[in-house]
Amino acid sequence: MNTAPAPAPAPAPAQEPRWLTDEEQRVWRSYVQATTLLEDHLDRQLQRDAGMPHIYYGLLVKLAESPQRRLRMTELAMHAKITRSRLSHAIARLEKNGWVRREDCPSDKRGQFAVLTDEGLTELKRTAPGHVTAVRSALFDRLTPQQQKSLGEIMQIVAEGLQPNEAGADLPWLR
Repeated sequence: MNTAPAPAPAPAPAQEPRWLTDEEQRVWRSYVQATTLLEDHLDRQLQRDAGMPHIYYGLLVKLAESPQRRLRMTELAMHAKITRSRLSHAIARLEKNGWVRREDCPSDKRGQFAVLTDEGLTELKRTAPGHVTAVRSALFDRLTPQQQKSLGEIMQIVAEGLQPNEAGADLPWLR
């Protein structure tokens, strides 16, 4: 009687990747170039006008839009689509400027809130006109209303596809 284990099945042959077509490659490269250049354009404008990168401006905006200008750090990381450690570093820099402060969460000893200070709100109001001008000239003024609508719909589909709801999803704010 042979008691040796049965040999493992041969691995399936590797499938060839679905390479991008020439047109898909053109679209992909255009997207990467445009988003890289847009982010750089907005970062430079905000660094020049407020001494902060675009991601920090987005944090101030989200806090300004929140009830009592405060959000739990985990929720702010989720809105910003960044890791908790990157958020913690950003909040530390914003605290140094006096634009944000942290408060402990009374219902969760490990939780903290980020709170937009009056100084932060003043800085946001001072910086917003230049930022909206930069966004408008770099993006919206170049597109027709129909192109703007299409871009919004496309980006919503892409964002939703990259944010699975199942447990264990590998999303930045969960890291």
